[in-house]
Amino acid sequence: MRVVISVSGKYYAFDLARQLLADGSLERLITGYPRFRVKDLGVPPDKLVSLPLGQLIYRAWAVLPQALRKFYDPMLLVGELFDRQARSRLKDCDIFTGWSGFCLHSMRRARRGGAVTLVERASSHILFQQEIMREEYDLCGIVGPLAHPGIVERELREYEESDYIVVPSSFVKRTFLGQGIAEGKLIHNPFGVDLTYFHPGRKDDDVFRVVFAGGLSLRKGVHYLLRTFAELNLPGSELVLIGTVSAEIRPFLKKYAGKFRWIGTRPQGELREHFSRGSVFVLPSVEEGLAMVQLQAMACGLPLICTTNTGGDDLVEDGKEGFVIPIRDVEALKERLLYLYRRPEECGEMGRSAEARVRGKFTWDDYGRRTRANYRRILQERR
Repeated sequence: MRVVISVSGKYYAFDLARQLLADGSLERLITGYPRFRVKDLGVPPDKLVSLPLGQLIYRAWAVLPQALRKFYDPMLLVGELFDRQARSRLKDCDIFTGWSGFCLHSMRRARRGGAVTLVERASSHILFQQEIMREEYDLCGIVGPLAHPGIVERELREYEESDYIVVPSSFVKRTFLGQGIAEGKLIHNPFGVDLTYFHPGRKDDDVFRVVFAGGLSLRKGVHYLLRTFAELNLPGSELVLIGTVSAEIRPFLKKYAGKFRWIGTRPQGELREHFSRGSVFVLPSVEEGLAMVQLQAMACGLPLICTTNTGGDDLVEDGKEGFVIPIRDVEALKERLLYLYRRPEECGEMGRSAEARVRGKFTWDDYGRRTRANYRRILQERR
């Protein structure tokens, strides 16, 4: 079995590459990352193609004034550039796996060479994503960023022309089914977590600490968490926010100033420390695919409160490892937080159950086994 991975950034593609390297099935990794950023993967030089030009363009674009950046989405150019470069660097393979938005031309080339083609889509169907975020921006009374129509059209063609679409959660699968994609075309494979980084540590105080990690944005539902925590006003509690701040969330941070502690972005090696100091991890997102911070926090022994649109309902049995609530439901979030606040022993037991569930089913080795089984199945069906 020979597999080519094509990914403009990093995402979880490097974890997939490690799994395929372990059994010798990785034929080539084509990435937008520079070689020095992927040297620790151990990919032999003849199996690694680095195409960093698109990443350089994107980083340069990010430092331009906002007044200039609002007129064009650089990902349209970056996606097209990376894809055309990747197309020219393909090798013959049995399976081609490309990341959505970056693989239309290379996927077509791989199919002509006889490969089975898979598109990895880490978020919900792009039409669902566009609509729910447009709805959220309207609710908040702002004009927020949506994907360029050219990006949407490109992704839709990738969905249509690929042999399979790989999705990380039942939630994402439902959004594709809702857009008329045949169930037989969808492969459901949840992500994993690296237990060498994420495992329980010591919590040395009695503070009921609610932890959030991710981009501070409307998409992540941070505004709902801020409102919830401020209105609960629980004695001996703290809300800790980890991640980059988007412009759209700044008015909410200003409104609830003094009700939370923001510690900025933290490298992966430090997240375990912050998770271990927590009591519960909350991800109130309006739309996700399967946020990996959920798995990471659970591996550190935190119960999870998440929405139906985070992929978290694949990870927790409601009331056992945490709770799954509807999107935008402040009252439901209040109720679940108050429940755990008043029952510290049960909160701890849920955290231990969360850790056990991740260890038993959601490591990267588990992900790799499911991936290889899926690949063998679709190759067998092709014969």
